[in-house]
Amino acid sequence: MKNEYKHTKTTVSLINYHFVFCPRYRRKIFNIEGVEQRFKELTEAECSKSGIEILALECHIDHVHIFVSVLPTISIPTIMQKIKGATSVELRKEFPQLKAMPSLWTRNYFVSTAGNVSSETIKWYVDTQKTRP
Repeated sequence: MKNEYKHTKTTVSLINYHFVFCPRYRRKIFNIEGVEQRFKELTEAECSKSGIEILALECHIDHVHIFVSVLPTISIPTIMQKIKGATSVELRKEFPQLKAMPSLWTRNYFVSTAGNVSSETIKWYVDTQKTRP
């Protein structure tokens, strides 16, 4: 897995998020022929348009795992809004079975941060700043 620092004029950052989210009522939408592939295509298109780099993306029958790298200017809710919004509209247009659902995704999601080093390493680095030569 590549952990490359992102550079802008004023920042250098390494911000990786692991998201897990599921369809409304945990419906098994990825059992429908073609939904998983189309979801991945739509997600990749939306993320590339928004400057979100996908490090990993996998679907299970009733939930999605996505691991992304972003700039510090993109907030966590914005990432979810872009992915869920873009995929919901298009998938419901293209797959008649999904039109009956009032909304495709739940408002809920899990998010966790991940970086290049552990929290313990960062704590040690900060704690030892005054004692280092």
